[in-house]
Amino acid sequence: MNHLIPAWVDGALTPVDKLEVHRRGLRHKAVSVFVLSGGKVLIQQRAMDKYHTPGLWANTCCTHPLWDEDPADCAVRRLEEELGITGLFPAHRDQVEYRADVGGGLIEHEVVEIFVANAPADLKVEPNPDEVMAVRWVDFYDLAAAVQRRPERYTPWLQIYLRDHMDAIFGALVRA
Repeated sequence: MNHLIPAWVDGALTPVDKLEVHRRGLRHKAVSVFVLSGGKVLIQQRAMDKYHTPGLWANTCCTHPLWDEDPADCAVRRLEEELGITGLFPAHRDQVEYRADVGGGLIEHEVVEIFVANAPADLKVEPNPDEVMAVRWVDFYDLAAAVQRRPERYTPWLQIYLRDHMDAIFGALVRA
């Protein structure tokens, strides 16, 4: 399902069809969420019907905000839509920008608001099969090592987050 997302065209923020944004590699707004429990990170394997990077492992959830949607509201909405997670209110951690080829002639050039939420050990997760084919809790250090060993199994943005922005996203976990 395509929808209009905020993208910069000729220097102005404009609503543009999501697929067109990625075909043209336009710089656009995005939101990424990391749910943590202790030293573990909840990651998801993208559904095989996703229009790019199907079957790859990614952070807890990521999306594009709707036009005029507050990024924090978007983070809460997508946790529920993708994973059935309610009752968490992620805290804003950082803003990062990256550009990555995601295959099929599509480019992600995102200005991403990064959010982190701490979850109880008994967090209820009910993945939406249209979005997610699997989830798992992974030790933070094991995830970082796995992405270095087998990057082809992980989305380009997760690789970038772990390579370039670990301290900003994970804070105390990195320094522990």
